[in-house]
Amino acid sequence: MKTLPLAAALLAVTLAACGQAPDQAASGQSEPGSPAPSDATGQPATPVAALKNGEQVYHEVCAACHAAGVANAPKAGDTESWAKLIEEGQPVVTAHGWVGVRAMPAKGGRADLSLEEFARAVAWMGRSAGADWQDPDAAMLAEIREEEAKRIEALKAKAAKG
Repeated sequence: MKTLPLAAALLAVTLAACGQAPDQAASGQSEPGSPAPSDATGQPATPVAALKNGEQVYHEVCAACHAAGVANAPKAGDTESWAKLIEEGQPVVTAHGWVGVRAMPAKGGRADLSLEEFARAVAWMGRSAGADWQDPDAAMLAEIREEEAKRIEALKAKAAKG
């Protein structure tokens, strides 16, 4: 009886229909920036959930505070309130917001938000205020992660002092 090969084939077809290649089933997802996953036939599979663009994330998450300037949040489109942040640079501003800064909670209060989506929203808000910030590529995401580590260490040192 050939049930094992048949079961493997059915699993591959089922996972392909869900938008995941069989090798992704074990990990649950592909790494950011990796090539598009393929289905059992080797054709690109449709992503399970496409990343949102910066404007979408802004409207869904960030606008609650950044539209009205709640707790001194820099308003989207306000060149004056963004001027100092733009000078700090995209990786620093993104990392600080990602970790949490001043009254802003980490990840804008959305635990399910990916770093890339968050960074896209920050880039979009920066552009709305005149910055030349692009959506993050792999190199920018690495810079943001470096700044994130620095920010976390600085917060730990501050907490240890008092």
